[in-house]
Amino acid sequence: MRTVRLRLHVPRKSASDVYATLADFERYPLLCEAVQNVTVTDVSEHLTVSHWEVTFRAGLLRWTEEDILDEVLFSATLDMGIPSLADALEPIAARTLIANIVSIVRGLVGSAELVASDMEVTVGSAS
Repeated sequence: MRTVRLRLHVPRKSASDVYATLADFERYPLLCEAVQNVTVTDVSEHLTVSHWEVTFRAGLLRWTEEDILDEVLFSATLDMGIPSLADALEPIAARTLIANIVSIVRGLVGSAELVASDMEVTVGSAS
């Protein structure tokens, strides 16, 4: 399993407003073209378990996430379900997840800058 952490700067928006958007996983298919389906299977005060399907190259990439919800830091643990391919697939899923989170936040709030993450990701301009 791989854990992804990222921090964004969103001008003129409170952390709680951005947090509410990020925590609503089942809306992601409406907000991001690459996300085909998200099913949330477990929700507690600070932990959400969800199953994802996103478009990747000529097919679908599927994984299960355990997200620890925090208003300041986004953190997700990915389990691709194929231990023998985890070293190859999880970095791809992690980069895709980071780029999609930045895209979703930008789409909803107009501007966001990736200021920190666990890996280098190209996410385009800030607005």
